[in-house]
Amino acid sequence: MIPLAERMRPADLDHYIGQTHLVGPDAILRKSIARNIIPSIIFWGPPGVGKTTLAGIIAKELKRPFYVLSAVSSGVKDVREVIDKAQRYQHELKVVQGSPVLFIDEIHRFSKSQQDSLLNAVEKGIVTLIGATTENPSFEVISPLLSRCQVYVLKELSKQDLIRIVEQAIHQDAELKRRKITLEESEALLRLSGGDARKLLNLLELVVNSVPADADLNITNELVQSIIQEKIAIYDKNGEKHYDIISAFIKSMREAIRMRRFTTWHE
Repeated sequence: MIPLAERMRPADLDHYIGQTHLVGPDAILRKSIARNIIPSIIFWGPPGVGKTTLAGIIAKELKRPFYVLSAVSSGVKDVREVIDKAQRYQHELKVVQGSPVLFIDEIHRFSKSQQDSLLNAVEKGIVTLIGATTENPSFEVISPLLSRCQVYVLKELSKQDLIRIVEQAIHQDAELKRRKITLEESEALLRLSGGDARKLLNLLELVVNSVPADADLNITNELVQSIIQEKIAIYDKNGEKHYDIISAFIKSMREAIRMRRFTTWHE
């Protein structure tokens, strides 16, 4: 089955949660999309705040081809192949409404030569580049490429945003809405996710799958904590979720230690 985080990935701006300074009513990026005029962009923000999702929505709203590369696994050859595809697309269909969108995740991991390979295509409009980074692009993206892009900062999701994401999953996901699920407490879910929406939905899915399908599920902090502690060593050992949950659990323990030190100091 497709993971919950993927099932709940929004397909349009109206269902996109967070980043209202960019995509809210009358916000700059929403206006640009409405005018079908999008520059090359660098999205800078913490993990799990919607950088990849927003790039996909932009391509869909503009009705343009969407090519995706990861800087972790892609090289200059992959970049050139995508640029060739974009050139053929524009030549064969005589497209005039805009260039294909090339999304590069973790663009800060690209070497100088890899970033150099993008310059000509971006400058000539062969592709509209959207790069995503968790690092300051001023230090990680070469100046010639950065000068051809607009940098947009994506903010951390608020507590209200994260709760909306959980509630939306509970009430709208085809699988979850079959269950009788009540979100009584959210603190543990939010703390363990570290503000990362993808991890948040992974944790929610783990909790739901740990309770019999025919049983009512009342999500409490105690329940979430106990399930994570029980499942962390065996859940999806070879998959990405396993490491997401380990990371979340470590963050939770660090926060607990920090709060304990803070309380002790004030005593």
